[in-house]
Amino acid sequence: MRGTGQAARRLLAAILGGWGALAACAAPVGDMEDDMASQRARLLASLEAEGIRDARVLAAMRSVPRERFVPEEMAEHAYGDHPLPIGHGQTISQPYIVALMTGLLQPEPHHRVLEIGTGSGYQAAVLSGLVARVYTIEIVAPLADGARTVLAGLGYANVEVRTGDGYAGWPEAAPFDGIVVTAAPEQVPQALVDQLAPGGRMVVPVGPVHAVQSLTVIEKSDDGRVSRRQVAAVRFVPMTGGPDERPRPR
Repeated sequence: MRGTGQAARRLLAAILGGWGALAACAAPVGDMEDDMASQRARLLASLEAEGIRDARVLAAMRSVPRERFVPEEMAEHAYGDHPLPIGHGQTISQPYIVALMTGLLQPEPHHRVLEIGTGSGYQAAVLSGLVARVYTIEIVAPLADGARTVLAGLGYANVEVRTGDGYAGWPEAAPFDGIVVTAAPEQVPQALVDQLAPGGRMVVPVGPVHAVQSLTVIEKSDDGRVSRRQVAAVRFVPMTGGPDERPRPR
């Protein structure tokens, strides 16, 4: 009996020791999540101070863990108000620009929105909480695959990712209440204008490669007339694709 008691005590000590080790491992994870939440709150406060006033946009951005949409080694910088590299010569946009473009789109809960340039999937995740359905296209296959995995893993069920050429849009799902383009074409693709619903709007940076571009809002009236206005000077990566380099959508 004594031997059994000693064995039981050793087993209990091992179990308790194991739980202690697990708790020690879990604590930093919780601390990291709290730190990210604090950083996110500070970022949103700074965006509001810079003029982002749309409460729905701010709430949507508050719900999205931006650190999950950047490379792991960049996670500690996720809530700086600046773009970050995501590989393949692409970037995740500056949070202020994401907020500005989302607000300019004027998303409504019943809207169906097309995004050109999925990148890491962050803009699509923000839109997911604001509209009924998000269709997003990325020409760089590894980025599209990565965004698809992250978005699905985080439960963004109303986002559909396509690997393909954004210049062609997504004709079988058109028309769209909103279109947001997160890379800069030199000229707005006519296919995207055609796929914009009457009463819809497009937000797109327009301009030459590696130069300052104009963030432009394009609106289509109920009778089909198209107007455009320039909002701000921006700098985006160029929009690639077009007739000469069009991968097959999937």
